[in-house]
Amino acid sequence: MVVPAVQAQRLLIPMDDGQTNHLKAYGLTYNAMKTGAQSEWLLNYRGGAFLLPDTPELRRRAALDGIATEPLNDATLAGVRREMAGGNMESVPLEKAPRIAVYTPPDAQPWDDAVTLALKYAGIEFTAIYDEQVEQGELTKYDWLHLHHEDFTGQFNKFHLGYRDAPWFREAVARNAGAARRLGFASVPALKKAVSERIRQFVERGGFLFAMCGATETLEMAIAGRDVDLAGEFADGSPMDPDADARMQWSRSLAFKDAHLEHSPFVNAMSDIDGHQVNVPGRRQPLGTFTLFNFSAKFDPVPSMLVQNHRAVLSDFYGVTTSFTKATLKSGDVVLATEEGAPWVKYIHGDYGKGTWTYLGGHDPEDPQHAIGNPHTDLSLHTSSPGYRLILNNVLFPAAKKKPLKT
Repeated sequence: MVVPAVQAQRLLIPMDDGQTNHLKAYGLTYNAMKTGAQSEWLLNYRGGAFLLPDTPELRRRAALDGIATEPLNDATLAGVRREMAGGNMESVPLEKAPRIAVYTPPDAQPWDDAVTLALKYAGIEFTAIYDEQVEQGELTKYDWLHLHHEDFTGQFNKFHLGYRDAPWFREAVARNAGAARRLGFASVPALKKAVSERIRQFVERGGFLFAMCGATETLEMAIAGRDVDLAGEFADGSPMDPDADARMQWSRSLAFKDAHLEHSPFVNAMSDIDGHQVNVPGRRQPLGTFTLFNFSAKFDPVPSMLVQNHRAVLSDFYGVTTSFTKATLKSGDVVLATEEGAPWVKYIHGDYGKGTWTYLGGHDPEDPQHAIGNPHTDLSLHTSSPGYRLILNNVLFPAAKKKPLKT
């Protein structure tokens, strides 16, 4: 008698070294969720594997994108679940694909934003928005918002010190000044403060915020300094308020407290939040490595999702803001990654109102010495980048059915 073959029921997307394209695996999972497919994130199992329905469409897409998959029948899946029950592992259902917005200017350069590169490469749909859309209240349309190296103090990251005559810089200044006038603001700093307040409200209402590079630091400065002239000489020819530090309202900020501002418009730093001070001569710190914290998947599934990876130790990378000094962290911040012995951390997360924020220091995980004008990163050459995986963990994080944080 011929015994019929047991049909596979589910499709395992391994995320350990058995995976051939980690980054596109996130896109496969995201787009499966968009169709309503029952999806799971297997925290700490096989590098943070995904479990999807075994359909011809998903198999075809995985094959086209070079994604490794493993079909599981009911018996094999039951064995996986038994293995997970006995270790630091947990299955988290992925319920609904988040609506994604990326805050980016309409003429952004290819080297501007690692998250945009990651989303495009993975095949994850997003909407680019900027100041006009934010001021028109369009953040309510989205669940997840990303910010990169935008300077919310209105100082343009002090790029005027080295790029005052560069066409891209002059165009950025003119574009932002024009937007401020159209929207009824007296200056670019005034516009950026208003935008930062709307972003704060987005998180407070329940939105998910992910930021990298200089946006992490300057958003916090703009929120805390709503009544302080942060832009100083660059904005209107006047020095920064000498009492600016004392007047900052850090109780309003998301992640940081008691930071000291850089008052001089001629020193290319914003505050002492950043531990590396990459653009300040004589204060540049060397790059090392950072280690992801090993959370309990059963009791701390939220931070566990954000650190899922096939590597625990990652190479560091510079950005306008590279790291976050420990002395400026609020007591409720969750440190996701740190450098041993350093007075700074790399990756942090926390709750704010009904929403959450996550900050990752640095500009591009695969371009550690990143410089303006460098060619953008070709992710087809970095399909298993552990640094880019941290970015994409944040994209899927809002889709998960979460348990309360217990530690």
